[in-house]
Amino acid sequence: MKASFLHITNGDSTTNYLQKLKFKGEIITWREMLCEGKTTTDVGSEHFWKNRFDFLKTSYKTTKKTFIDYTLKEYRNLCNQKQQDEIILWFEHDLFCQINMLAVISWLKRYRKGRKISLVCSGKIEGSNKLHGLGELSENQLQEHYKNRVTLSLDDIEYADYIWQLYCSDSPLRLEAIYAFNPMSPFIYLKDALQAHLQRFPSIENGLNSIENTIINTSNKNTLTSKNQLINTLLNEQEVFGFGDIQYERKIDSLKKLFTSFNPVKLSKIGQQVLENQKNYYADLRSDTSYLGGARKYSFLHHNATGKLLQITS
Repeated sequence: MKASFLHITNGDSTTNYLQKLKFKGEIITWREMLCEGKTTTDVGSEHFWKNRFDFLKTSYKTTKKTFIDYTLKEYRNLCNQKQQDEIILWFEHDLFCQINMLAVISWLKRYRKGRKISLVCSGKIEGSNKLHGLGELSENQLQEHYKNRVTLSLDDIEYADYIWQLYCSDSPLRLEAIYAFNPMSPFIYLKDALQAHLQRFPSIENGLNSIENTIINTSNKNTLTSKNQLINTLLNEQEVFGFGDIQYERKIDSLKKLFTSFNPVKLSKIGQQVLENQKNYYADLRSDTSYLGGARKYSFLHHNATGKLLQITS
């Protein structure tokens, strides 16, 4: 009797690629961006989805219909897939994908106990210094990745679930202490992704986090004629975050007071002062409703020199 497969992919482009190559088995697309907004450990629960919809509605004006049609219907399809012998996860090296991957593994640990789970994860390619997404692989490279997929042990699954629990906790401090201590883990890109996550808390130096500082630095060092050109430059230069254009657009809008113009892109006097660490913008950005995982974004500060987080006590 032939083995049956369930593929869970990181997005529609990977799903389309697998369909084009006629991979055997059912294919489910995980349509979420859990690296943004508040997350809870109970992946797939009513509480979990309500929380996610509230964030997407507030931050991205996502309608209920879109959320149901795009995300929930696909999730319900996943729930109906119960018979396959092997579940294959297709995710990439960046923060966006790695956090989604942890959540999916946590869900599988709870609802598909004892099932064989394997991982295809793209990133390093022989002969290239650049990290590659799944869609950037040639057909042969993708097939090779599939052939060399890693079967996750029970310990691997427990570890991924544990990191997910820490990501969803109200303090990132334990995550800071734990993420580098599993060199034998098959999740070879997780360390860098979590390091990037910790750098998303505001810096002590100027109150902007790593991404926000990258936005004003990129604006300052390049001659850019429009916001779209700024976004495209950020997309081309980023590697570890894996963000899309709508995420950068939202982040740029939150910093609009640091710009005098987006046509061309030009920093304001305050923007220059923040860039040069002469002004701290923390108080201007601070919000009690901004979350990274389970932690309030503005309850912690990142010290760039040491790479450590400090908790703000009220």
